[in-house]
Amino acid sequence: MNYKNLGKTGLKVSELCLGTMNFGNPTDEKTSIKIIDKFIEAGGNFIDTANVYNHGISEEIVGKALKNRRDSVVLATKVHGKMGPGPNDGGNGKKHILHEVENSLRRLQTDYIDLYWIHRPDPSTPIEETLEALDYLVKKGYVRFIGTSTFPAWQIVESLWISDKRNLVKFVAEQPPYSIIERQIENRVLPMCEHFGLGVVSWSPLAGGWLAGRYKRGNPAPEDSRAAQHPEWRDMAVEAKSAEQRFRIIEEIEKYAKKLNTSMAALSLAWVMSNPVITAPIIGPKHEEHLDDYLKATEIKVPEEFKKRIDDLIPPGTSLWQSENASFVI
Repeated sequence: MNYKNLGKTGLKVSELCLGTMNFGNPTDEKTSIKIIDKFIEAGGNFIDTANVYNHGISEEIVGKALKNRRDSVVLATKVHGKMGPGPNDGGNGKKHILHEVENSLRRLQTDYIDLYWIHRPDPSTPIEETLEALDYLVKKGYVRFIGTSTFPAWQIVESLWISDKRNLVKFVAEQPPYSIIERQIENRVLPMCEHFGLGVVSWSPLAGGWLAGRYKRGNPAPEDSRAAQHPEWRDMAVEAKSAEQRFRIIEEIEKYAKKLNTSMAALSLAWVMSNPVITAPIIGPKHEEHLDDYLKATEIKVPEEFKKRIDDLIPPGTSLWQSENASFVI
């Protein structure tokens, strides 16, 4: 496992980040802890969770797994999502952030968070208020570094300007969606991150299972897949308008994976990792076998021929995935 600095910071993180959204449901606690153990044994030191993942259960499992070895990992969690019925139980307001960081620290059984992400933009809250809350947490030592997740480039630049103007802590990294079939961030977000020196920790490098061969031409989405269980993911499944284009790309990935004697998932991950602006993609294994497969990506040198073929099938900066249901705008 190789390590990279997170943006301009001195914080070194592994080239793969372990995502824990599945921990607690569908992955049980025992298996989740085994996955964390195996990831650390493989040299991984970067673990990402969020308060909303199974309403805190993911954080609790991570906390149990890291007991007595907390300082050996870079631990990231997030705030923004709705955590209760009240009007201030979600969003990026000061009241919510300061309340939720206490809950996350308790669940994670730690007295500090290495990287605290703002999970999504909040148009109802001035970014100044969010930065003031985060600045307070950093000065108190509860949080070491801060980042954004799925923010448009212009909002990140605005936040950096405000931090400069008001002498507040700055975001050091962005967590955007990025995969072979979701390349929108190549237009603005990636160039902006490279220019300002922000780390890029990308989510869904396998596009919700598409690039692991989860969906098959002519077959409905598997019952346990995200597309079958979550209505907001249906536009990304086999009945979507762009499904035929996706299947053509998947067949090409499968062909090259066989040539390299590896899996589609490992090759797709390696493609993301081959972009020099990417710090680390987030992997989200449900089973130990998934992790074993994903770890193979660290050993793959992606052929230039494959990169060119992907560019031919899906030009840089375009999307065949989430843009269909407009779940985010980059």
